[in-house]
Amino acid sequence: MKKLGKIYMALVLFFLYIPIFVLIVFSFNETKSRSVFSGFTLEWYERLFKNEIIISSLINTIIIAVVASIAATVLGTLAAIGINSMRKVPKAIVLNVTNMPVINPEIVTGVSLMLLFVFFAARMNFEFGFVTLLIAHITFNVPYVILNVMPKFKQMDPNLFEAAQDLGCSPFSALYKVILPEIMPGIVSGFLMSFTFSLDDFVVSYFTSGSTSQTLPITIYSMTRRKISPEINALSTLIFIVVVIVLIVKNIIENRQFKKEKREA
Repeated sequence: MKKLGKIYMALVLFFLYIPIFVLIVFSFNETKSRSVFSGFTLEWYERLFKNEIIISSLINTIIIAVVASIAATVLGTLAAIGINSMRKVPKAIVLNVTNMPVINPEIVTGVSLMLLFVFFAARMNFEFGFVTLLIAHITFNVPYVILNVMPKFKQMDPNLFEAAQDLGCSPFSALYKVILPEIMPGIVSGFLMSFTFSLDDFVVSYFTSGSTSQTLPITIYSMTRRKISPEINALSTLIFIVVVIVLIVKNIIENRQFKKEKREA
């Protein structure tokens, strides 16, 4: 049974990652062929960095992802702290309401935000662009931060906040020096998840972006509608490498923290 389990996992991983490895290999292909490897070249990477449309979209995507993730992390953490202090019934209701955007199909979120922005655009004279994209990304990221932070409160001693105040901390000091360090792993996970979703999002961004501000997924979609360029392979390869590096760093930090907690215990 163990061998069958390992074979099954190997097949699943093979079908998941073989397209990525093919994409990486053909990002170094000398010709534009997507079936025959003609020779090694870095030409497509050179063209990628000279493509102003892609670079502009990439910078815009990173700025939106960073700002939206920071804002969503702050709002989501504060919301989680407030939800945790509620009584049982209101807490359950608010958590269910918070989970709805996560369960909702992205197209519903995208269309509803688009209609909201259209409503305000007609009355406040503003256009779709960076601001609408940023608000949309913050909106769909906040629930993920709450979902990552809330379990940390369950793992924490519920009397810790009051104990810190009894020992002389003000409510703010108790929150800053005692509560935040306890829930920090959840905050970091929420930030990383928000950042990843912002970088990856297409549906919501498609409905809330304008002609002056577009994210990288939308730019790639526009390019692939005409013809798939090897520059897209090169770009996808770089994104994959960055994601792998971030995951490795995250795992190293978590392992060090786990070993530290184990030594202290």
